[in-house]
Amino acid sequence: MEEVLIREVGLRDGLQLVKKILPTEKKIEWLNMQAFLNFKEIEVTSFVPEKIVPQFFDSEEILQAAKSISGLTSSVLVPNFFGAKKAFELQAEKINCVISASESHNKANINKDIKSSITELSEIVSYNKSLENRSKIGVAISTSFGCSIEGEVSNQKVLHLVEKIIEIGVDEITIADTVGYANPKQVKILFNSLIRLVGNLDIFAHFHDTRGLGMANVLTAFDLGIRKFDSSLLGLGGCPFAPGASGNVATEDIIYLFNSMKISTGIDLKDLIILCKNIGKFFKSEALSGKILSAGIPKNFN
Repeated sequence: MEEVLIREVGLRDGLQLVKKILPTEKKIEWLNMQAFLNFKEIEVTSFVPEKIVPQFFDSEEILQAAKSISGLTSSVLVPNFFGAKKAFELQAEKINCVISASESHNKANINKDIKSSITELSEIVSYNKSLENRSKIGVAISTSFGCSIEGEVSNQKVLHLVEKIIEIGVDEITIADTVGYANPKQVKILFNSLIRLVGNLDIFAHFHDTRGLGMANVLTAFDLGIRKFDSSLLGLGGCPFAPGASGNVATEDIIYLFNSMKISTGIDLKDLIILCKNIGKFFKSEALSGKILSAGIPKNFN
């Protein structure tokens, strides 16, 4: 049976647009419940200044809780060297840096131009190599299919950025449709080129369902050979520094997609639906976009 890895990003990407601060104990409850369902990797928090995104005031405590869970790869997002250094000090297993393919979004998101972000990534990787206990380093390339500030982002620009990131030396790359602009044809063209370029480097696909094409894009990437995907419970999430960004692909929907196609996710959908209902109680005032939770599991689903 073919297998895919679904990385839950709800505790990071999902929460960064939620205005109400979720208490630390509720985040840890969510983390433990989802890890219990056999999720192998969860992006648990972000090391950003509290004044910028108050939701992550407790990032250190959340990471420590995640590290105590056996068998879980816990990753954290960092916007800069300062955030990365804090994550290194806490011996984060995986650190996800972020660089936008759009110059405008990169400046809005992390207050740097792309050239400066590349330089800083190089410094982060070099610092990591000097440590006795090294972390894995991933890079998410935001706005890979377009930008709600700048408009079109060419494939050539994305691929050129990937080349520079590979030269620096990282462990994985995530291609992110930050604002839900991608369509299956774009996905096919970009990922075909990307797969040839990166060789054996791990690739994650990160899609948003802002315009209803999230699942179509996931399936297109899968057909091209991508086996690692980001998703967020209940379709929560979006970038607070990208106008119009909303809704990650919902974890329960992507699990239903693959399980219904007899592609192993390692996750029991019925158990996941129970988790979604429990987590949904935390977000009664939020717009939730997952479909399988509201429609229900079909009678012919085995």
